[in-house]
Amino acid sequence: MITRVQKLLEMIRFSHTVFALPFALLSAVLAWQKPGSFRWLDLLGILLCTVFARSTAMAFNRLADRHYDALNPRTAVRHLPTGQLTRASVWVFTLVCAVGFVASTLLFLASGNSWPLWLSVPVLVFICAYSYAKRFTSLCHVWLGASLLLAPLAAWIAVRGLDELHVPLVLGLAVLFWVTGFDILYACQDTEFDQRAELQSIPARFGVPVSLRLALVCHILMLGCLVWLYWLAWPELKRIYLTGVLAVAGLLAYEHWLVRPDDLSRVNRAFFSVNGVISVGLFVVVVLQVTLRF
Repeated sequence: MITRVQKLLEMIRFSHTVFALPFALLSAVLAWQKPGSFRWLDLLGILLCTVFARSTAMAFNRLADRHYDALNPRTAVRHLPTGQLTRASVWVFTLVCAVGFVASTLLFLASGNSWPLWLSVPVLVFICAYSYAKRFTSLCHVWLGASLLLAPLAAWIAVRGLDELHVPLVLGLAVLFWVTGFDILYACQDTEFDQRAELQSIPARFGVPVSLRLALVCHILMLGCLVWLYWLAWPELKRIYLTGVLAVAGLLAYEHWLVRPDDLSRVNRAFFSVNGVISVGLFVVVVLQVTLRF
């Protein structure tokens, strides 16, 4: 039993929850700046919802892509193609996580906020539908970005309802461009396979050199959104936050230096290590900013 749970967590790369969770918490921290808005149950609900939503989407993605994964040399060693996990066990895990996500939204009813409950099923449908996006659109990377955009937006709604949604929307746009950019970089590894399998992606359609430039444009737009957020959320966000944005710019520059058209060997370092530092680091910076207030 323990081994199976471990394999399920490996399959969904549970540690990569670090990409969405810090931005959800960052949004919640900004929402809590309104006096009297912090509630421990809301914090618990945000944590549980983020984990369950991502786990549902990742497990469903593995089910939807299992045949393609078996044909792709890069992904053929995953748990479903190699038989380390059965399709039935992954389906059970997916459904349990989906139920867990919807059930977790009930925590927000304690404060009279029913929006998370009403929106829970549409959110699950949207983030799971991403798994089929590569079948019909090369903008699948944007769909993934939009799925993670929902993390800061949903966290804000969980705390404040529909009040001042322009703040989490701008933060969500930053997440959308960030994720779109690094997913384009990651997809460069599968350019030839996607073309053979008739799957659609930016690299498969435009080639690696153009894709790297488009990813850079996405990350420049992300930085623009983070600066925009500074103006919207002032005076909560000040000099410490701007210093953090400059650090993010440096990390993104390093990420694009790592990945080159003739050398994709360092994509994983760029994708996992650098982006993990960006998400966690920016969250820490915002916490420091609202705590120290200068």
